[in-house]
Amino acid sequence: MNAPASSSRPAGHALVEALVAQGVDTAFGVPGESFLAALDGFYEHREEIRFIACRHEGGASFMADAQGKLTGRPGICFVTRGPGASNAAIGLHTAFQDSTPMIVFIGQVASDQRDREAFQEVDYRQMFGPGTLGFAKWVAEIESAERLPEYVARAFRTAMQGRPGPVVLVLPEDMLRQPIAAAVLPRVEPVAAWPAPGALRDLRALLLQAERPFVIVGGSGWDAPSCAALQRFAEGWTLPVGCAFRFQDLFDNHHPLYAGDVGIGINPKLAKRIGEADLVLAIGTRLGEMTTSGYTLLQVPRPHQKLVHMHAGAEELGRVYAADLMLQCSMAAAGKALETLAAPTNLRWTDWALQAHADYEANLVATPVQPLDMAEVVKTIQRLAPADSVLTNGAGNFSGWLHRYYRYRALQNAGRTQLAPTSGAMGAGLPAAVAASLLYPDRTVINLAGDGDFLMTGQELATATGYGAGKGKGRLVSIVVDNGSYGTIRMHQEREYPGRVSGSDLFNPDFAALARAYGWRAERVEVTDAFEPAFRAALDTAQPTLLHLPLSADVITSRTTLSAIRAAALAR
Repeated sequence: MNAPASSSRPAGHALVEALVAQGVDTAFGVPGESFLAALDGFYEHREEIRFIACRHEGGASFMADAQGKLTGRPGICFVTRGPGASNAAIGLHTAFQDSTPMIVFIGQVASDQRDREAFQEVDYRQMFGPGTLGFAKWVAEIESAERLPEYVARAFRTAMQGRPGPVVLVLPEDMLRQPIAAAVLPRVEPVAAWPAPGALRDLRALLLQAERPFVIVGGSGWDAPSCAALQRFAEGWTLPVGCAFRFQDLFDNHHPLYAGDVGIGINPKLAKRIGEADLVLAIGTRLGEMTTSGYTLLQVPRPHQKLVHMHAGAEELGRVYAADLMLQCSMAAAGKALETLAAPTNLRWTDWALQAHADYEANLVATPVQPLDMAEVVKTIQRLAPADSVLTNGAGNFSGWLHRYYRYRALQNAGRTQLAPTSGAMGAGLPAAVAASLLYPDRTVINLAGDGDFLMTGQELATATGYGAGKGKGRLVSIVVDNGSYGTIRMHQEREYPGRVSGSDLFNPDFAALARAYGWRAERVEVTDAFEPAFRAALDTAQPTLLHLPLSADVITSRTTLSAIRAAALAR
């Protein structure tokens, strides 16, 4: 049933009303003259929804991506035309590859100026046009103000339905000023898909025939009940479970059936185990390049293992891999569907499954590094941070320590605890941390960033300060790992062109001084033993804290890092 019709008001106000009707209480963006009427709508409804003004559209779009990941509903981003939309593209691409529900509203030139290459004019249908490879699931320009509620409701449904993803709605400046009386539409909920009973019977038959089955879980759309049901399914069948690249919080990493993360720098023993499996059950994951080690763990198009692929989007099934069995299913229902499969009393692969977890545990033992041991840093974070803490990172060599040594719990009622771009987008981690802290002020949020990664969006420290992030019961901590280089590129240079460094050196500021200038507390940590007291102090302080961890660029040629390089090579 539609919401009651309102008296005539500007379309910009009706747009904000429509967001409130969808349960949105926070929007991120950078203000622009192209959507002043919508900004006035935020003022009109300031008791119901807030507009967080960010320092760069890239940061704003990363924050909206984090909002979508944390809430399961579309993150909201507002940017202006031309340059603003271009800057926001990185967050759109991240949301597309990460299957994150998000809506980006872009101001547009007035209707009577269209198609003249007016100031900052862009055709966004061309720029972000939908497709199987691109930026958005749907791009539309709202030409009629009276249809605005219809477009907004459809945008929410499209962003959440099937494989979640981003939507772009373009807002002509004059349209937002037009008076409308149309009622906003009620809250949209995605329609859940359940696999066909026959397909579930076929899956059970494949499991009964298997000798060495393996589960890879990933993707978006999961909730706490479905993750719990997935765990019960794995326990009932004693199945080893690996988490796809940067989806490590979907299965309890402490569980005796957890086999490790299936991503960059995969444990060679885990890669070997997947290669030796005779049945792979891929649930929710697209089985992209990073998860499959360049499409080698599972050969394209027909793996030598039997493959069962379960995904929310019908268009993803059979797109890359010709699976033996394909099941379309919403991830919120996936675990519940799977646990209906009754397991036999005697299973042939129990030792195989338990050994997978033993291999994972062994991979947590690191070779000590001096003077600052990043493995011990991450283990200290694990030991001291609250259990529901949100961990964020962008892209870079530094993230390997977090992925290898931090042990995530499965989704609880608090929601996701890992926010990391599968797209490999640098700069994503700090804005994601700021957004998480603003959305959930009672949860501690910890960002691990590289020096190159951090400086791409570091100005969002000001957004955190301006809106009081990290001053609730939870804490906001950013840990900057500074080796004076684009570490990932340098690592590949050392492998491909040893000693021939070109373009990967960085010249950095004093990160602690920079953070203080933004109103953060900051400390420099140079040795392992100094990290624990510095981190404890950060957790005890009701002020956002930055910890600056300088490392030598030579750390990438250490035994630990070279072993990761060799592991990646073996995985290929």
